Amino acid sequence: MSSDSPTPTLPAAILRTDRLRLRAFTEADIDDVLAGVSDPGTQRWLPIPGPGQPYTREAAQQWCLESAPGARASGDGQQWAAIEATTDRFVGSFGLTRTRWQAMSTEVGYWVAPWARGHGFATEAVAAMARWTLDQGFQRVELKAATGNTASRRVAEKTGFHFEGTERNAMPLHEGRADLAVYSLIPGDLG
Repeated sequence: MSSDSPTPTLPAAILRTDRLRLRAFTEADIDDVLAGVSDPGTQRWLPIPGPGQPYTREAAQQWCLESAPGARASGDGQQWAAIEATTDRFVGSFGLTRTRWQAMSTEVGYWVAPWARGHGFATEAVAAMARWTLDQGFQRVELKAATGNTASRRVAEKTGFHFEGTERNAMPLHEGRADLAVYSLIPGDLG
C-alpha cells in the first residue's frame, strides 16, 4: 500500500450467537471492564496493568471509549464487548488485533469476566469472531495463549484452531515471561 492509500478497516459489526451479542464497547461497560481486568485470574494471563500497578477506572474508561474503538479506526483490528443475550450481563472482551492487511492475517485476543467463566462463552464468541473474520476474506486467524493457560488452549481446540507450535519466551506476564502456544484457523478449516 502506498502512503496515500486509506488505512483499511474492518466493517463495523454486531455478532450474534445463541447466547451472546458481541457489540462495541460503551460507557455502560466501564465498571464491568474495571472489575474483570482487576481480577487476579484475568491478570494472571494478561500483561495489564503494568507490574505493580493497579488497573484503574480511568484505564477502563480509556479502553471502552478510546482504545477499543480506536483499534478499528487505526486498522489494527476490532474489539467487542460480549453481552449475554438473555440477561444483558457483560461477559468479557473479545477482539482482533495485530491485523496484517497485506497478508490478510489477524490475531484473536480475549478475556472472560470472573462471573462468566466456565460457561463456554469464550468458545462461542471466538468461534463467531473467527468465522466472521474469514468471511471478510482473511486467510489466517491466529490465537496465541500462554502454554500454561489450559482454559484458553481448550478454547482454541474446541473452535477448530490447529496447534502449530510454541513461541518461546514470547510474552511478558506479571510473574515473568511465558511461552505462547500458537494456533491458527484458515478458510479450508471451515466445514
